[in-house]
Amino acid sequence: MILFRRAPANVPFQWESGLEQPAGRWHGEGEGPAQYLADTPDGAWAEFLRHEHITDPADLAGVRESVWAVELPDDLELPRPRLSLATLTAGAASYERCQQEARRLRASGATGLRAPSAALLPSGARGWLVRDGLRDGAPRDGTVIVLFGARPEAVGWRACAEGRPERQLLAKVRYLR
Repeated sequence: MILFRRAPANVPFQWESGLEQPAGRWHGEGEGPAQYLADTPDGAWAEFLRHEHITDPADLAGVRESVWAVELPDDLELPRPRLSLATLTAGAASYERCQQEARRLRASGATGLRAPSAALLPSGARGWLVRDGLRDGAPRDGTVIVLFGARPEAVGWRACAEGRPERQLLAKVRYLR
């Protein structure tokens, strides 16, 4: 399975320890590392745009980030959290409930989880087709994969060394409030 991660240009594609990693939706302070990956590049970019509060297309000119394609085993079985869609996609106020659910999953032996993207609006991910030129592919919902712990077996390829998202993506992001 190939997943995507956006990271600063000078940073690896995953956290090796939880010491430097700030708390997030699916892990609390000191509970990392937690590897947050998206099923599409749009999803990886949407997470960045959401957390950096980038809403103005003019601000994209200053973005210089890496996008990594990360290979993981196809047979990775990851449970889905037992939370409402409203909680899964809400802002920072929902983090404590999501962290509790992640703790429950880890205690049950889960090595990660699969959840709807909180950053990407429904049908916000879209690939491309070539049919008499470049055409929009079918829209789809974004998914986030969170892996608990370091993943030394993961292989990453830098798909973009210093890039930025397309300006059309700004309208597909569920921003933090």
